Amino acid sequence: MIKQTSTDNYHQQSQKPITKTHKFTKPIILIIFLITIPIPKSHSSHPTPPPLPILPIPTSQQLSWQLTEMAIFFHFGTNTYTDSEWGTGHASPTVFNPTALNATQWVNVAKNSGFSRVILTAKHHDGFCLWPSEYTDYSVKSSDWRNGGGDVVKELAEAARIGGVELGIYLSPWDRHESCYGKTFDYNEYYMGQMTELLTRYGEIREVWLDGAKGEGEKDMEYFFDDWFSVIHQLQPKAVIFSDAGPDVRWVGDEAGYAGTTCWSLFNRSAAKIGDTDREYSGGGDPFGQNWVPAECDVSIRPGWFWHASETPKPALTLLDLYYKSVGRNCVLLLNVPPNSSGLISHEDIQVLQEFQEIRNSIFSHNLAKNVSISSSSTRGSLEDSGNYGPQNVLEEGIYSYWAPNKALSDWIIYLDFEETITFNVLMVQEPIQMGQRIIEFHLDLLNEGGKWEEVTGGTTVGYKRLLRFPSVKTSKLRLVVDKSRAEPLISYLGIYMDPFSVLARVIKLNSGSRVNGSEPLRQIIRRNNDTSYI
Repeated sequence: MIKQTSTDNYHQQSQKPITKTHKFTKPIILIIFLITIPIPKSHSSHPTPPPLPILPIPTSQQLSWQLTEMAIFFHFGTNTYTDSEWGTGHASPTVFNPTALNATQWVNVAKNSGFSRVILTAKHHDGFCLWPSEYTDYSVKSSDWRNGGGDVVKELAEAARIGGVELGIYLSPWDRHESCYGKTFDYNEYYMGQMTELLTRYGEIREVWLDGAKGEGEKDMEYFFDDWFSVIHQLQPKAVIFSDAGPDVRWVGDEAGYAGTTCWSLFNRSAAKIGDTDREYSGGGDPFGQNWVPAECDVSIRPGWFWHASETPKPALTLLDLYYKSVGRNCVLLLNVPPNSSGLISHEDIQVLQEFQEIRNSIFSHNLAKNVSISSSSTRGSLEDSGNYGPQNVLEEGIYSYWAPNKALSDWIIYLDFEETITFNVLMVQEPIQMGQRIIEFHLDLLNEGGKWEEVTGGTTVGYKRLLRFPSVKTSKLRLVVDKSRAEPLISYLGIYMDPFSVLARVIKLNSGSRVNGSEPLRQIIRRNNDTSYI
């Protein structure tokens, strides 16, 4: 049942056709002429157009990247065999010998665990290349693996293509082996030569990952990032580029795998510098940012980034917590799963990933609100537009249909009426980010036994996806209230779930606004009730 509580007036004029009859006195012949007068359509019969997007908005490449939600990082190289994290660049290429390497296994593990993109460290800081680069001998061609004829990048690219998984590559700017490192022009040319090899030999690349990592006391080096970015976009137009400061995807500011409770995709690239980033700014983004640069949360399934025999993977419930705090905070989770010295993903890592997948499916495969009776405080346009902008759209998965309120009204509420009492402890909210990130602050209420609305949870920022956990509650009636927004809010999906696996240690209620889960309202917002715009 869809209830529209406020719509624009609708009026449809109608006219009957005019019929004229002519008689003749001679042979009785009745001739009837039907003259149909065209009926002009009233303006209100046309659908109401969508609201204007609020800038900045994502590119098609950024949208595709965000929709994948999770990717797997493969840290692999000579460090795998030297029990190190940052190689010196002096290890012999012959130490690299993954006798059982199977890139198809890597891709299948990723795919079967719900990951749709894989990224390989084609070259890490030690400078060792996992493809036979023409610009150096410090690569797989100098190893004993495949008798020097192997190419890890090629094998992974082929496995990813067959498996229907997107491919990304990491090419470290810092190179501890290459002798021209430190010579500005020479090394920038060297780096772009290697980047061009990677972007022209192996088919479609969907993410190029680089950073400003460099050890203390190392050679000074100026990277020509703008040149690199231009060439990357030219050679791989569907790829997003990750770095501390974008241009397409930004680092979240830590390697713990989670974002702040307020996380904007809006960002000012001019305020960030690769290798010298304000971590707090990177983690939260900027509500007044002029660029769309969403955050990626990188973390390893093990304590180290490369495989070490002495280390074990994080448990599945830890990965679930990271999912809530990354994907559930408007980010993409990049989980490192390092192949072992045989060239395979270790069994214990696979087991954890399978458990992680099963837990997520158990929680999120059943939206308790799927068949709920839903209504809203208002709907954009007329009654005829309810299919385009009505609240029922928030029960359809995806971001391309959405509820839009009447732009002339400033009460933004969705009501959920369940046939019977439900028990739940997770809220999911999504925005149609192709229209811009809008919601600043929101909360969820339940109708208690006394007939009064009582706040369950709330937060700041939604973006692509927001997940909030809280102690289990029971009710048959809920309402989602958007308190503040950069423009009239748009909601593409609303989910109510029961998570029996997570144990919420504590729920923090702030004095201002009674927000929970560490959320805090933003300041300096000016509301204009007439057109619901904000600065």
